[in-house]
Formats: sequence, C-alpha cells, structure tokens
Amino acid sequence: MKKVAFMFPGQGSQSVGMGQDLFDQHEEVRKLYQTANNVLHKDLTQLMFQGPTETLTETENAQPALLLNSIAAFTLLQAENVQSVMAIGHSLGEYSALVAAGALTLEEALPLVATRGRLMEEAFPKGKGTMAAVLGMTEEAIKETLTEISKDEVVDIANLNCPGQIVISGSRTGIEQAEVLLKAAGARRVLPLNVSGPFHSRLMKPANEEFANSLNQVTINDATIPVYANVTGGPVTEKDEVKRLLIEQLYSPVRFEESIRKMMDAGIDAFVEVGTGNVLCGLVKKIDRKMTTFAVQDEKSLEKFLSWYKGDVSS
Repeated sequence: MKKVAFMFPGQGSQSVGMGQDLFDQHEEVRKLYQTANNVLHKDLTQLMFQGPTETLTETENAQPALLLNSIAAFTLLQAENVQSVMAIGHSLGEYSALVAAGALTLEEALPLVATRGRLMEEAFPKGKGTMAAVLGMTEEAIKETLTEISKDEVVDIANLNCPGQIVISGSRTGIEQAEVLLKAAGARRVLPLNVSGPFHSRLMKPANEEFANSLNQVTINDATIPVYANVTGGPVTEKDEVKRLLIEQLYSPVRFEESIRKMMDAGIDAFVEVGTGNVLCGLVKKIDRKMTTFAVQDEKSLEKFLSWYKGDVSS
C-alpha cells in the first residue's frame, strides 16, 4: 500500500464556487453541507457557491468554509479506503487535519473555527495590521533585519513555508518599515498579502484567553494518526498537547517546511492536498521538486489521484 500524507489548506485558498462539483455529485457531501448550515445557523453553502467574494473572504466565514470543503473531499477519499499515514494543515488547515485524524468532530470544529476567525479579526484594529511574503532571504537574515525596526512597531516571522519564502506579520507601519529594510538587506521581493490582520504574530495574543475558553468547551480526542503541528514542526497525537498547541498556534510561526521535511524523512510516497487550490503542493515542490503531489478538489482530480493510489505502478 502506498504511504500518503494528507495536507489541508489554510485561509487565502477560498474562492466562490469551491466544492460545488463534489457537492453536485455526492449525496454524502450534500449531507455534510446541510450539517454545517445547521450547526452554524447560517447558509454557508449558498455563501460558498454564490458569494459575494467579500463576505466569503471575511475570516469568520472563510475559516468554516475551508474546513467544510476539505472535510467533504476527505470523506470521499475515506469512502474509497484511502488511508493517510499522517496529516498536516497550514494554519487554519490544522483544524481540518485534526478532524480527519479523529481528534475533533466536524460539528464542534465548525463553530470553533468561526469563533477563531472572529477573535482573530477583533484582536487588532481593522486595517492596522497586515502580512507580507519575503522572497530570497534566510530566516536568520530576516530575524537580524527585523531587529532594526522601531521599538513601537511589531513585526514577527509568521510562516516558514519553503526555501526562500518566509512570511512576516505585524503592524502595517512596521511591515512598511520592514519592506524597505529587507530589500536593502538583499530580499529579492517583499510582497504584501491580501489578509485582514497580522496573523501568527504577537498581535494575536489578545485573542488567546477567549479562544482558550472556546477550546475548553469542545471535546478533543487523541489523534488516530500523527498530525504535524504548525508550532513545533513535529508530530502530535496526544489530546492535551493538541489543545495546548492550538492555542499557541494563533501567535506562533507556522513551521511548514520543517514539518514537510520530517514527513518526507518518515517515507512518504505522495502528499495529497485535500480541499481548495494547490498552494501547498507548490510549496512541497519547492522543498523537493521530485516529490509526488496531488490536489484533490473536484471529481476529475479525485479520479486522477485514485487511479494512482489504486494502480500497481507508482508515478
């Protein structure tokens, strides 16, 4: 049996119409969407399929929409007896990974991530915080450069995605200062990201206490397969550690590259991005261009992956 790892995308991957192909063709997917509408007390299905984009992109909507879409695709893989030996999610995607690993139920995870989205929006004044991708610099060089930023501004490393692509997060003024300093220090490019806040930075700490209260109200189980945690870059299965790391995840950097390298070392035949888009497949290819990747998001991509997974020859 081929050893596959599931990857679950995070915020930014949402788009109007996402998941509709699988919804139209599978009764079990339609049931999941109805469940989501019921537990969230809103028509998430209509918002995902018809928009408007601005409303879908609001963190409080985007997070449950992406989770639902990923778990719908995961459910179809499960029905085909596809067994993942480990999982990872990028930021919000960690919740999808934990649902797939049996640590959270979908019914409890959906309102939890909606709350997470709302608290992330409220943690810092709207429009005052942002993020940017830094291309062509090492983590050490970026850290060194960020020490030159004014003491009254906050800029932290937020995502360690792949070689030469690191995301910074902080106050808008701080990010503007960082852009000038990083370019002077040798960054190839500094690209502003279309996000609504300074996620995975110290500026998210105000969301912590209330989010911890929300986490206390859900049941977290031990994961059935290792989920590689954003905060540590390593595998976690134990429920108390899962919970602690979910709280720290709000304001800690996402160690995606480190996680992927450790998963490769464990002997993975392919990484499968489950949900919307193929951003994570692109990052994996930048870490190791020879690695086999699949993105499962509609009927065609599902069939392509299944023919590889169930076939006798590896591609």
